Amino acid sequence: MAGDAAGRAGNRAPSPAPPAAAALTTADGAPVEVRRSARRRRTVAAFWENGTAVIAIPSSFSGTQEREWVHRMLEKLRLQGERGTRAGKSRPRSDAALAAHAAELSGKYFGGRAVPSSVRWVGNQNSRWGSATPSDGTIRLSDKLQPMPQWVIDYVLLHELAHLLVAGHNAAFWRLLAAYPETGRAKAFLEGVSFATARGLTPGDADDLDGVTDAD
Repeated sequence: MAGDAAGRAGNRAPSPAPPAAAALTTADGAPVEVRRSARRRRTVAAFWENGTAVIAIPSSFSGTQEREWVHRMLEKLRLQGERGTRAGKSRPRSDAALAAHAAELSGKYFGGRAVPSSVRWVGNQNSRWGSATPSDGTIRLSDKLQPMPQWVIDYVLLHELAHLLVAGHNAAFWRLLAAYPETGRAKAFLEGVSFATARGLTPGDADDLDGVTDAD
């Protein structure tokens, strides 16, 4: 009898896997990705990456834990977004919104003197955060900036706007950027991100960029 029971147990079908997270969306229709990480033990994080809400959880979580934490962290992202909107800090996700934001920054910090012909997000800049072509007035920002804090994005955008006025990185260029109070902080932030990226770390494994974290 014991042998029969063992045989039946051995032929038992494996437990079903948790439902696929790829089908999830936020309340406003943005895709949701759940990332399991063996490096995580207790912490759970949520952040935006290229328009996707990413929920980073420990790989040891059960399907029930995953569903519970995904729901909890998506709610935190929603509340975070509402706070940003009320404070007038909604993110410039589209190229049109980015161009409008660039005009606002130029007016605030450069007296409106930097007037780009176009400003857009691009996905093919792997070695720089942004670039500008003074001859035709175009500005391109890496879409890798999108999950980062807005004050970092603003710094990169102002950096490229300044290049429409001063081509090089001379004293006159840095005097322009001195008007932005977050210049030093943003430069240090980006240097830290570059350092971590060069060592194979990702937002899901390290401190998250403009995200929310929690622990059980």
